[in-house]
Amino acid sequence: MKLLVVNGPNLNLLGVREPGIYGDQSYAALVKLIEDTCAAEGVEVDVFQSNHEGALVDRIQQAMGDADGIVINPAAYTHTSVAILDALKAVRIPAVEVHISDVSKREDFRQISYARLACVKTIMGQGLDGYRQAILFLKSYIENMDK
Repeated sequence: MKLLVVNGPNLNLLGVREPGIYGDQSYAALVKLIEDTCAAEGVEVDVFQSNHEGALVDRIQQAMGDADGIVINPAAYTHTSVAILDALKAVRIPAVEVHISDVSKREDFRQISYARLACVKTIMGQGLDGYRQAILFLKSYIENMDK
């Protein structure tokens, strides 16, 4: 099984950007958590981050025929990007949306998630551990699809 983990804008600044909201762990720590979780579960993983919407869309499209599932944190594009929604719908790969913070308790504009419309689950407010939860959920979801 192979998963693609897609991270949107400013996640590369984890540990520096608003640590009161996003914590003090770095993006490198997040990537290590993802890789360690996948290794422990026998899952191959590709982690991708970009600050550019088109690059995120391109990477989602490239997953078609390559990845069995997608974990995605579109970050700010969550609330604005129909293009990311359309890419997720087009590839028809099971996806889980992740947010480090609990966006349901934040600004009004953060209450809209376009990506969520193409995802089988959303995990938010669990810090970096939300990624581990998403990987475990998605692995189980995909395995049960095959039955």
